[in-house]
Amino acid sequence: MAASAYTATGRRKSSVARVIMKKGKGEIVVNKKPLNEYFGAEILRVIVKQPLTLTNNVETFDTFVNVCGGGISGQAGAIKHGITRALLEHDPELRAVLKKAGYITRDSRIKERKKYGRKKARKSFQFSKR
Repeated sequence: MAASAYTATGRRKSSVARVIMKKGKGEIVVNKKPLNEYFGAEILRVIVKQPLTLTNNVETFDTFVNVCGGGISGQAGAIKHGITRALLEHDPELRAVLKKAGYITRDSRIKERKKYGRKKARKSFQFSKR
């Protein structure tokens, strides 16, 4: 594989992440900030690194991410999905490992829309018999 950079798009909830991976020493930059600065919670940093950890590529690539939309949890999931797709572009033989872990499949669960006559999507207003 002679490509100098691998690009991919990851999605989760209403977040979209554009991922660019280049050979490097394991730096992850999200929206021009280091990973530790962008995601305060440790669990979110772990989620982002899962595909790299699973395939032993944590210190092989420098990853640059541009992510927008949604909240921080959705953004972390979108970045994870994008990194997975970029790794597949780098080495298609990682597919079996990533597929077994469930990282390739896009999590399609999104917020259900609010219906009229209801308080939220499914919750009703309080019912009063009298």
